[in-house]
Amino acid sequence: MNPHLKQLIDLSQVDKEIDAFEPQIEEANASYEAALAKKNSIDSDIENITNEIKDEELKKHKNELHLGELSQKLEDNSKKSKDIKTEREMKSLQLEEEIAKEQVTFANEEIQRLEKIIELKKEQVEAAKESLVELDANLEKVKADVDEKLTVINNARQEVFVKKEKLLATVNQKGLAFYQKIRRWAKNTTVVPVEEQACMGCNMIISDKIYADVVKAEDITNCPHCGRILYIQQESQE
Repeated sequence: MNPHLKQLIDLSQVDKEIDAFEPQIEEANASYEAALAKKNSIDSDIENITNEIKDEELKKHKNELHLGELSQKLEDNSKKSKDIKTEREMKSLQLEEEIAKEQVTFANEEIQRLEKIIELKKEQVEAAKESLVELDANLEKVKADVDEKLTVINNARQEVFVKKEKLLATVNQKGLAFYQKIRRWAKNTTVVPVEEQACMGCNMIISDKIYADVVKAEDITNCPHCGRILYIQQESQE
């Protein structure tokens, strides 16, 4: 086999090994990112519910102020009743008192309703905070596990990088430039085997002449259909 072709085959295998680490890293990070996303979601829920509590407390405060105004109005009407001189004035005052009392009843009911809502939301905040404490503790454990996995992965990847550096030092520069040009679009299918006279990159049948060139492996041969570098696997040559 052409030594330059052998170098490119070896290089393609090393590049595949390097690329294979990416999904491993993503998988290792996924568990931590999921736990972190859950924590952020709970933090957001706590903030939203806390803001809702403030809104409900503001409504309650407004009703309490209104209740105070109504109480004062009823007290003032009680004083005015002593000075009533006509039946018309009495009826007018009674109507005001009835309206004020209805408003007092409504304000009290609204205050009670808001107090129940506020209490429920406070319980939700406390429950969320308890979940957050548990999640924070678990998050530390998940982070430690992920860091341990990433250390193993990065150490293994570094070994492959060293292997690639050694290989690059011996690869023919012209062949390397050719390889890198194809790899820009073909990625890990830059160098592919031929099986049953078909390119395993595009699955197209190659001619007898090109197939014979691939079998001889005296030169670097490209697929006439897709341009990938072709070779025959050792098993096929035996």
